[in-house]
Amino acid sequence: MHIALWILQVLLGLLFVWAGGFKLVVPLATMTSQMPTPMPGWFLRCIGVAELLGGLGLILPSLLRIRPGLTPLAAAGLVIIMAGATGMTLAAGAVGPAMFPLAVGLLLVCVAYRRWRLLPVWAK
Repeated sequence: MHIALWILQVLLGLLFVWAGGFKLVVPLATMTSQMPTPMPGWFLRCIGVAELLGGLGLILPSLLRIRPGLTPLAAAGLVIIMAGATGMTLAAGAVGPAMFPLAVGLLLVCVAYRRWRLLPVWAK
């Protein structure tokens, strides 16, 4: 179970590092033209920074064993972002595409719960 949790953490971390980096380097006009519900550019950049830092937070604290208590917090923060993404996608009327952020959010809930429960007492 521990190995499966690490694989899930790394895959989710890489997904969010990629998604956050994408939101930071792609021109705002390109990003906003592809969205069903327009959002301000500054908001998209903030989400990109949060995703990038959250993705790093899923991997680095536990890997380096420096403040491993930050890993479940990063997962919980990314759950909030995925809840917003699911809500925005559903508000646009796209039920099928809303299943991806919902599934990612549920996987993040699993990571947050398991890392919180498996965290040693001295690391809390």
